Parts: sequence; structure tokens; C-alpha cells
Amino acid sequence: MAQKSHPANPLALAVLALLFERPMHPYEMAATMKERHKHDSIKLRYGSLYTVIDHLTARGYIVAKARKREGARPERTIYRLTPDGRTELRAWMRDLIGTPAKDYPQFEAGLSLLPVLPPDEVLALLRERAGRLDTTINEQTARVRGAGEQFPPLFLIESEFRIAMLKAEHRFVVDLTTRIEKGWGPIALWRGIHEDHKATLEKLYSELGGGPQT
Repeated sequence: MAQKSHPANPLALAVLALLFERPMHPYEMAATMKERHKHDSIKLRYGSLYTVIDHLTARGYIVAKARKREGARPERTIYRLTPDGRTELRAWMRDLIGTPAKDYPQFEAGLSLLPVLPPDEVLALLRERAGRLDTTINEQTARVRGAGEQFPPLFLIESEFRIAMLKAEHRFVVDLTTRIEKGWGPIALWRGIHEDHKATLEKLYSELGGGPQT
């Protein structure tokens, strides 16, 4: 029999990991993720959470254990991890930790199409991005220091990774900015593309009797 693929939504992994600790109802899952700042790494939306729970239930990875009522609140269904769910959780984690996967970050997509913008505008945008990254790094570092008083270091590893990636991106952006400022090799061709494009547009609009686009 063909092996099932892992669910596509990382929120499903979070649900399995939470139920690995103990049975929970969906509201408790969301509250626990927020309390531990896991929603910084995994997108959390209540609508998506219930969809994920239905999907995991259909696959037999989790089951409804009981219903719980607190005061006048509606009954809440408590879920628990099944043996198949435990196996899936560990297999998924092994794949994530041990096997590099190709991601498609938006910044990388923008860099791949960089010549669309003129060099001077790119320089301004890169300086702006470097400033924002610097601010984010400082904020994230302060948050980790504060969280370190509440949670053991083991539960802050993803935050350390996030900061490391932000610092690496900041170094790259600063280096690229410096190369462009110093007359990077392809800069002449890059400028020429936009000068020729501007000249072509001016000629076109002149022939049509209108002004050039700004």
C-alpha cells in the first residue's frame, strides 16, 4: 500500500505535537500556541485550525476523546493522539529536521527579478530593508531574552533560528548594497536597460502625441 504523504499545512504538525503532550480541545491548542509564541513560526487561524483537526481526524491521526463544558460556555470537544498519529508526527519531524527542502521565499523571488527596477531605486529599497531588518532583529532578540525567563532554552530554538536567518539576510542586504554603491560589474548593463527602456517609451509617446510615463 502506498505511504500517505504528510499533511500540507504545518499547523497540522503543531496540533499533533500539542496532543503528543496531552489531550486538548481546539481553544486550548490555540491558546497554548500563542502563550509559547509558536504562532510566530506557524500561521495560526481559528478557521484553519478546525479544518486541520477535521483532516487529521479523517486520517485517523487524532480522535475525539470527550466533550467538556465550562460554566455557561458551549461544550468543547477534547482530542487525543492515536498510535497512527504518533507515528506520523515522528516521521514528519524526522523529514523536517533531517532533509533540507526547497522553500520559495518572497524576497528570493524579488531578487530573481531585480532588473525590473532601476539600480538607484533598488539601492533605496535595500537600505530601507536593512533598517527594518535591524529593528526586527533587536525586537526578536529582546523577546527571546524575556521568554527565556519563562521557558527552557529547548523551547526557544526556533526563535534562535529565526534571528540567525534575519542576521544572515541583513548581512546579505548590506553586502549587496555596498556592491551596487561601488559600481558592481553588471551595474552598467543594468542602468543601460532602464535608460534604453525610458528612451523607447519617450519615443513611443512622442509619436502618439502624449507625454512619457512617469
